[in-house]
Amino acid sequence: MKRLLILITILFFAIPSHTQITKNDYLDLNKPERLEWFKKLGFGMFIHFSFDSQLGIVISHSMAGASSDYLHRFVNDLPKTFNPEDFAPEEIATLAKLAGMKYIVFTTKHHSGFCMWDTRTTNFNIMNTPYGKDLLSEYVNATREAGLAVGFYYSPEDFNLLYENGLQVRRVFPTPIPDNIMKKYLELVELQCIELMAGYDNIDIIFFDGGEGPLQEKCKKTVWNLQPDIVVTRGAMQTPEQTILGVISEDPWEACITMGTQWAYKPTNEVYKSGTKLIEILIETRAKGGNLLLNTGPEPNGKLPDQQKALLREMAAWNFINYEAVTDVKPWILPNEENIWFTWRPEEKSLYAFITNIPDWPRGSRKEFVVRSVN
Repeated sequence: MKRLLILITILFFAIPSHTQITKNDYLDLNKPERLEWFKKLGFGMFIHFSFDSQLGIVISHSMAGASSDYLHRFVNDLPKTFNPEDFAPEEIATLAKLAGMKYIVFTTKHHSGFCMWDTRTTNFNIMNTPYGKDLLSEYVNATREAGLAVGFYYSPEDFNLLYENGLQVRRVFPTPIPDNIMKKYLELVELQCIELMAGYDNIDIIFFDGGEGPLQEKCKKTVWNLQPDIVVTRGAMQTPEQTILGVISEDPWEACITMGTQWAYKPTNEVYKSGTKLIEILIETRAKGGNLLLNTGPEPNGKLPDQQKALLREMAAWNFINYEAVTDVKPWILPNEENIWFTWRPEEKSLYAFITNIPDWPRGSRKEFVVRSVN
């Protein structure tokens, strides 16, 4: 009989049971060996940060359907007060690493069109703020120094381009964008992707959000041409937001989850998940073969909110004990047996079992569990 190492991690969760195995078929632009590398990473940090963090609103989306006066002030006035002088990417990378994260994905440009790097494609960028420095470069250097993989979020959608060309700012158009403006659009995203790929050495991961169709395809072709080993996540694999796949997937996928309710910084009335809930999400995601991309949203000055740092440290304490059970693991033959969830290292014949949602278990007492899927 083959020997199995069973690691029992005691957590108190309630998670629904799903066992069906499915595949998707749209991953052919990524190299298979790079996808396997990505799957092993397992856990990453998402950073949503831009100049409109000053307002504490949903990032970028306030531009959609806004009046011309609002858009004028948003584009021309708001950057004048953006000065994230307390941005500390070294501290963020250290916290990410302690929490067990293997990569970070940073918003280089969200839908607003505001660029967080020193770009020549538009004046709507970080250099034309009181901060006046390439913040993206600081992020890249600190993340690499920490030994983490470097990821970029990039939005092919660009609300500022629409505004500058006299179009209503919206995400869905009832009629096609005029050819002359679409030509500018395609040229812009291509040049920006070239800058991102050429200016920061090898980038490990890129996440394309929005612009499905010609804009996103232009971006994918550009980055793969310049950096064939880059892993494209959104745009080439399933990346559900605020939810986890209901089934095991053999193909790579990534769950994008916020700590609270909003992607960017929310100064008031934010409701954060508990550390227990975030660990629960990580366990379920890994049990189903996915990566968890857990979001943070710095304050306007660049600091992470205290609540987010506290949650990362709570995850760090758990990770320090249970690291091997969620890193470089694969799904077991089924994700869970009721309230027992599994991950698996076939090379070592090691099965990890997480026991969740067990009421009335006094400290120091023992309980017996039967794992039926182990023969």
